[in-house]
Amino acid sequence: MKNKILFALCLLAGLMFINAGLDKFLHYMPIPKEMPEKIVRTGKAFMEIGWLMPLVGATEIIGGLLLISARTRALGAIVLLPVLVGILLANISMSPSGLPIVFALIAIIIWTIVDNREKYLPMIRK
Repeated sequence: MKNKILFALCLLAGLMFINAGLDKFLHYMPIPKEMPEKIVRTGKAFMEIGWLMPLVGATEIIGGLLLISARTRALGAIVLLPVLVGILLANISMSPSGLPIVFALIAIIIWTIVDNREKYLPMIRK
């Protein structure tokens, strides 16, 4: 039962990251009118750096795809962790209203990392 719940949560989180990554390339989601000006300015500044948004978008797409499959879930969680830290810091500093979704994604990623901790041990052993 635990594996089915984790799969469902990882599927949803993976699809959210894939969607966010695809939007960085295709720009199909409209910017909400009530978005804080600070976030809009920051997003435009990030877009001025030509390589940054495609890099984050590709990382989100690859990490989301890896997160969905049970075989590659451990790698997907590690790939998405730095992106998730950036999302958390952006929401803390500019838009606290998005924090509940961020905390849910963090909980899913942490559960995935803890559930797959034996796969990470060879990387940290001497």
